[in-house]
Amino acid sequence: MLKKVIAAAVLGALVAGCTTDPYTGQPKMSNAAGGAALGALAGAGLGLLAGGDDRRNALLGAGIGALAGGGIGLYMDQQEAQLRAQLQGTGVSVTRQGDYIILNMPSNITFATDSADIQPAFYQTLNSVALVLKRYNQTLVDVYGHTDSTGSLEHNMQLSQRRASSVANYLIAQGTDSRRFAVIGQGPSQPIASNATPDGRAQNRRVEIRLAPLTAG
Repeated sequence: MLKKVIAAAVLGALVAGCTTDPYTGQPKMSNAAGGAALGALAGAGLGLLAGGDDRRNALLGAGIGALAGGGIGLYMDQQEAQLRAQLQGTGVSVTRQGDYIILNMPSNITFATDSADIQPAFYQTLNSVALVLKRYNQTLVDVYGHTDSTGSLEHNMQLSQRRASSVANYLIAQGTDSRRFAVIGQGPSQPIASNATPDGRAQNRRVEIRLAPLTAG
């Protein structure tokens, strides 16, 4: 059922029309225009996927306002633009999927081999992420750790969890509200490339941060 909800949201966004991405010059979906159509679906589908009722209720109970209607797309547009500006040239990619923003942090710039300790050179990049997250506090923050398939499943699951926790804890230490976060170790279960090649395995070793709008449900 959840997949159907997300598919409907994507279809609605496509119908809403296109505009030009100021960073790439390429056509892109107008998320602000599609926000009104997606608003009714966000709480039922996207919000649950991004962490469920507990975080949302805690944040709403603390007085953080929910996004609704056309304001959802506009808010995420603005946050995306800020993240692209802050992360340009850092090696972290920013991808937009409907009302989601996904930050992909390759392990070669975040962690040493088989370690969950953040490399000091990456602190400034995470500081930039934290700066935007604090400014746009009406989003839920899911931090996913991923590994390649080399080694035992148990080891990879533990390593992915520790790496995701390291990133989340660092962002929280910079003043981002901990109630917004969920931390998930995926191990090798979500590859984005083939584990049969060194380059593919390098792509699979990553931490992803997925941002979703805070809605009333």
